[in-house]
Amino acid sequence: MCDGDIVILKGSEVRAMLAGRELEVIRAVRQAYETHGAGDSSLPHSTFLPFPDQPRNRIIALPAYLGGECRTAGVKWVSSFPDNVHHGVDRASALVILNSPQTGRPEAVLEGSAINAKRTAASAALAAQCLFSGHEDQVGRVGLIGCGLINFEIARFLLAVFPRVDTFVVFDKDEARARQFHGKCRRTFEWIAVEDAPDVEAVLAGCPLISFATTALTPHVDELRLCPRGSAILHVSLRDLTPDVILGCDNVVDDVDHVCRAQTSVHLAEQRVGHRDFIRCTLPDILSGRAPARNGAEGVSVFSPFGLGVLDLAVGKLVRDLALRQGRETVVSSFLPGPWAEEA
Repeated sequence: MCDGDIVILKGSEVRAMLAGRELEVIRAVRQAYETHGAGDSSLPHSTFLPFPDQPRNRIIALPAYLGGECRTAGVKWVSSFPDNVHHGVDRASALVILNSPQTGRPEAVLEGSAINAKRTAASAALAAQCLFSGHEDQVGRVGLIGCGLINFEIARFLLAVFPRVDTFVVFDKDEARARQFHGKCRRTFEWIAVEDAPDVEAVLAGCPLISFATTALTPHVDELRLCPRGSAILHVSLRDLTPDVILGCDNVVDDVDHVCRAQTSVHLAEQRVGHRDFIRCTLPDILSGRAPARNGAEGVSVFSPFGLGVLDLAVGKLVRDLALRQGRETVVSSFLPGPWAEEA
């Protein structure tokens, strides 16, 4: 490639690059967390673009720089329009732009919804792997609350790290989406049993590991007394658990400052008590050994990941590098203009 050229990768190409690479994506996400935890990153707060009279719709910009071995900068521009699913269109769409940290010039534009889903799932699977380290055999049944792309990818990534999983227990308040999700799981994961739960409580009672990936705007789960001892919740959608539930759990987050905003359940809990002491540690703290994975074996652990832009960069760079090695990219030559001083 010449200076001024730009790599373009469309959604089908991104998915092809990442197919079957769950463990490789988890490694890239882990490395991104470790680099961020070591301070070799720049991560401004995400910027939310709301729409008047459309409280469920938003577009979010996640700018970031990730150092370490990745050494790239960029931004993810991701939209969430939940009602799209009623019109045959996915809820989320996104772009990831990668920039050179040396010159700042954009080098790649990647379809981002696949990257977003994979990095979210890899983060959740990595957290679950940490929380059940040494006790992987306890994870046989996995609860999935919210039957969309994110939980489908979380199911895929959990199977990569928990080989003893034999059952998914699924629930969505939209019965049609639950049926669609059930069928897709049966077709994709043929060796896994799929059970339909009648409500959230049935999922909580029957699974040691549960993932929430819903479009809830406000908390709707006000107790976890049905959860088995030592269970863990991947609170990916961030707004399902009430502040009282959060305050009663062992809380792990991806980044304390980022997750305590935008009216997440953790943010609401902070507003309730006026401090953040109920957050025990971050996932990078666990990965580095600065904190244990669990605070005792009896209570419920909750992982609340805000979703960090450095993860999109790490997975985006992995996709771009794989495409370049395989010659699968489209290069738009001279996308950027030449120096203005050289113009006639």
